[in-house]
Amino acid sequence: VGVSGGKDSLALLYALHLYRRFSPAKFTLIAATLHLGREPFDTDAVKRLCEEIDVPYTVKMTQISQVIFGERKETNPCALCAKMRRGALIDLCKELGANKLALGHPRDDAEETLLLSMRYEGRIHTFHPMTFLSRSGITQIRPMVYASEKHIIHLVKKLGLPVVPSPCPANGETKREEMTEIL
Repeated sequence: VGVSGGKDSLALLYALHLYRRFSPAKFTLIAATLHLGREPFDTDAVKRLCEEIDVPYTVKMTQISQVIFGERKETNPCALCAKMRRGALIDLCKELGANKLALGHPRDDAEETLLLSMRYEGRIHTFHPMTFLSRSGITQIRPMVYASEKHIIHLVKKLGLPVVPSPCPANGETKREEMTEIL
């Protein structure tokens, strides 16, 4: 599970932890966080959660933030950051011996992506719930793509999951945020 520390990925991690108890298909669960090289980003609470639910946890240091904001000085960093994070997560999956990468995108993210694609790419497209990434041999899954963000917010509050604030300087001031407001 790609765990950003945000509400969506933490809810997914907890849901998959519960699901593995009764799933007919047995699977191993690993939580993985990319540290983008920007502080403050304290993952200690996520580590404690993983210990409580008996899920191995890995944090990998990257320089993604330095590349995007330092070297390239991106004014609209989200698309490049997402591609770089996905590539780093896929590499980490390979290092950990995982064949699936679960991401916590809810329905709202799919809708926002659709609007972004229509407005900025001139096409009708959003991400898929499941995608086989042939170059890596990894299957990317989004088990929560039909869940609404408001339900995830409620769940995270009810369970007291340890959401880590995003250190991204563009957080809340992106094209995606504009799509959220439109929706």
